[in-house]
This record gives sequence, C-alpha cells and structure tokens, in this order.
Amino acid sequence: MDEYAFSPTHVAPPNGMATWAAPDPARPSARLDPLLPLRLIANQGDWAQVLCSNGWTTWVDARLLVTLPQPPPAVGGPPARTADPRPALAEAETALARYRALLEDLAAGTQDLESFRERTRGLRLGLVADGEAIWVFDPVHDRWCYCDGLQLQTYAATDRPAPQPAPGPAPGQTIAPGPAPGQTIAPVRSPYAPTRTGEP
Repeated sequence: MDEYAFSPTHVAPPNGMATWAAPDPARPSARLDPLLPLRLIANQGDWAQVLCSNGWTTWVDARLLVTLPQPPPAVGGPPARTADPRPALAEAETALARYRALLEDLAAGTQDLESFRERTRGLRLGLVADGEAIWVFDPVHDRWCYCDGLQLQTYAATDRPAPQPAPGPAPGQTIAPGPAPGQTIAPVRSPYAPTRTGEP
C-alpha cells in the first residue's frame, strides 16, 4: 500500500481494541495498538470494517473508534516528513502559552469577552501524548502529525482556509487595552525553523 495514499478517519482507543476476522464474535483476531491510525471502510450495525495504517483490513467494534478532529481531505502531493518533532511541539507550546495569557486577562477582568474572542481568533493548537507516541497539530503547515518517538510524519492535512486578521475598529468603536505594563504574551512563532517538505 502506498503510505502517502492512506488518509485515516479514526484512531484506535487509548487502550487499544480487539478485532475480528469477520463481523462475528466467534472469529476473534489480533488486537490493535493504542491510537493506531485507521480508515473506516464499511459499517454493519455496531461493527466497522477498518483499514489499518499498515495495510491490514479487519473488523472492530465501531462504538469504540475515536474520530479524528476533522476528516483528512485529499492533498495535492505526498505529505511532508520531518525527523524532528520539536518545531511542531514548540508551536503548540507557544500557542498554549498565548491562550493561557489571554485567559488570565479575561479571568482577571483586564479584558472583556469580546476582546478575548478577537485576540484568540485564528489561534489553533492540538496535542495528544500517550507514552512514546504523540499527535501534534502543526499550525504552520496546517496539518496533524504523528510521532512514535523516532520520527514525526504527516498523516492528515486540513483544507481549512488560513485565518484572516481581525478587522480594524469601526468609526467611534473602542478596542480593549492590550497587556498591562510588564506583561508579555508568548509569540505565535516558535524559535525553531518551520518544518520543511520533502525531508526523508
């Protein structure tokens, strides 16, 4: 199977899951690893036929499947790879720090809810860690990446448009003040260079 053509729709639950050779409880098969990427092929009641990332097809309990945050769309070319997960992790850390700082301002009453919504517009982050495996959203390239502790690779790209900057104030409209003196908000960009496409 061409690994670049595989676009998962679900993952196995954090504790893994049992499989069957057919939609029949009398025909058990091997157990799937936790958070293994899967593509739903067919449904039959509470049964689901799935294609695993290694090319194996099997039947599972559809009620236990974990749906990905958004359906992976087709992309124009092979997904990019990078051997270093730190840039994507740094992006997630800075995005979380920025959101936390804005949330603290909201809780302290130094900005109102409308200002909070405007200043968090376009902010996107996502990270799941389970032992050595991580799933991290790379906002620079608008994609989800998976790392087994050895290599980070893209497995789902999004087709959402890039966030648009917030519009300026209308005539006569006032904008909530920025951070208090001495208060800093983490930048959106990380200190690492963006991940590059085409790396082995």
